[in-house]
Amino acid sequence: MQVFLRQLDRFAAKMTTLSAILLTALPCAAAGQGAALLSPETPAVAPPAKLGGSCGDLAFCDNFESAAPGGPPNTTLWTVGGANCTGTGVATVDATIAHRGKQSLKVTSTGGYCNHIFAATPIPASLGQRVFGRFFVRFADAMGDGHVTFMAMKDSNDNQRDLRMGGQNRILMWNRESDDATVPVLSPAGIALSVSPAAGEWHCVEFMVNGNKGAMKTWLHGAEVAGLHVDTTPTPEVDSQWLARGSWHPAPVDFRIGWESYAGQPMTLWFDDVALSKQRIRCAN
Repeated sequence: MQVFLRQLDRFAAKMTTLSAILLTALPCAAAGQGAALLSPETPAVAPPAKLGGSCGDLAFCDNFESAAPGGPPNTTLWTVGGANCTGTGVATVDATIAHRGKQSLKVTSTGGYCNHIFAATPIPASLGQRVFGRFFVRFADAMGDGHVTFMAMKDSNDNQRDLRMGGQNRILMWNRESDDATVPVLSPAGIALSVSPAAGEWHCVEFMVNGNKGAMKTWLHGAEVAGLHVDTTPTPEVDSQWLARGSWHPAPVDFRIGWESYAGQPMTLWFDDVALSKQRIRCAN
């Protein structure tokens, strides 16, 4: 009888231990089941990255709230200047117009090449050869027929010449400084495949430069601009002129926003909510 009671006590102790193990494992099992239900049909959505105090998953971001109005943008993030010659161009933090928050970067140029001005920041090495960018820009006046640049990136694969986004013939375009090639081709058909940003409005501009493939994309307000698409197959009126160079692939090392005019157009423009990332950022973040 005593032997039977001792065996019964051992059995009860084992059952108590087993119950504790099961109670501990159940939450983990439930969590694992939930994760399985979310993937791949309903993947979890990460919260949007915050501009300002923290970039979240973004490699770089700035909304110009951390610098005093009337002065330069945050000097730990940006360097303000112009190449080759300097004139009357200025780039200062403005507290009168903003896309979000209270401040933006205001750029003023009286026109002419030497009056160019840019705020520059290095492209984080963590992005590698594929860089996604996003910024909001507001033009005081519509772009004219002459060639201008409002965003540029120094290309280490092109003797440090610039890969430039700007305008000509009143449309958005890309331009390669070293040989003046453009995307789209500036023919009537090519021009029709781009867009003309209106004055006095905020425009969300996104871009992707893939140095591994030599590909580029551009979006305005979330929609890809057909005429600003570069891939590995030449498309007449779009990237045929650009790809005629052969095996060149861009390798941008810095990112600059500002204004540079080669035909004399003056401009005041504002930038806000600037970000760089290893994946598409989109306008809502």
